[in-house]
Amino acid sequence: MTQGAGQGPEARTATLRDFRVPAYVHETGPYAQSTLPGEGPVAVEEPEGYTPTRRDLPVINRGDTVQVTVDPAEAVPGGADGPGPLYVVGDVHGYLDQLVAALQEQGLLDAGGNWSAGTARLWFLGDFTDRGPDGIGVIDLVMRLSAEAAAAGGYCKALMGNHELLLLGARRFGDTPVNSGAGTATFQAAWLLNGGQKTDMDRLQDHHLQWMARLDAMEEVDGHLLVHSDTTAYLDYGDSIEAVNDTVRETLTRNDADECWDLFRKFTKRFAFRDDGGAAAVLSLLDMYGGSRIVHGHSPIPYLLGDVGSEDGEENTSPGVEGPHLYADGLAIAMDGGVTMAGKLLVQQLPLDS
Repeated sequence: MTQGAGQGPEARTATLRDFRVPAYVHETGPYAQSTLPGEGPVAVEEPEGYTPTRRDLPVINRGDTVQVTVDPAEAVPGGADGPGPLYVVGDVHGYLDQLVAALQEQGLLDAGGNWSAGTARLWFLGDFTDRGPDGIGVIDLVMRLSAEAAAAGGYCKALMGNHELLLLGARRFGDTPVNSGAGTATFQAAWLLNGGQKTDMDRLQDHHLQWMARLDAMEEVDGHLLVHSDTTAYLDYGDSIEAVNDTVRETLTRNDADECWDLFRKFTKRFAFRDDGGAAAVLSLLDMYGGSRIVHGHSPIPYLLGDVGSEDGEENTSPGVEGPHLYADGLAIAMDGGVTMAGKLLVQQLPLDS
């Protein structure tokens, strides 16, 4: 887990022995561990303020996924005046089956997987890939629902998560060394350590890359400031929502490995809204960008609550997440239900009652 400097209590920094690396990290070919000319595999040192996936956020193998055939012409037209209800979705991480089931439970999809919510508005908070079995399938679904929802008078939109930045970096820069601040690091090695799935990389196409690179970093909707990460690092990128989104897109357009790595690191910080000073950190964002509450993913609710993970290496128990976590004096809503750790993939209608 990552904690930004000055953002809450000091947390234990894990070491490489804490992380479970996919078996194919030792393969040769385009997904092999980073090497330098004439040398063997390079051990990836952790940059200051960044740690990859904990051992208790498991990487699983690709399994069977939902395959849906859709005729866009069958999208249900919207009939209500004004905007429809607002929903948000927490981190998906490749769990396509669970996503479809959660959207159906909320009445957003029909039994065939088609948009059935008319003028409803749906926001994904980022992190579509890695760790789970079908990240590309998740992206394909979100892209399809965007078209179907628009045809029905609603919308389906998505924010940039740190794992989108990581996958973009792994594809663009591979083994290119980056200025991590703590020795040699590469996007490819970080992607593998953070649950990168070879099947996702194999199926990644240009239109997926273009879609990810154009995602906004933040948005304000109905008084809710929507972001992916529970960090104040957004303040480093602009004094308005438009400025932040423009800066992030321009950074990706320049295609500079060091700049993209710095952006990824900042988006990976977490826990800014937890414990003492958490409410003040939320207010610093609300005062700058607007809104009365912040809604985020990124940090699994079981970690925010301290229900899993320990200094003495205890294994996971079931997190028991049932819904979003309202905290920081009621100013923050956490939406990552910990689907990668036997938790729940959360889809929530807003506003959330206190």
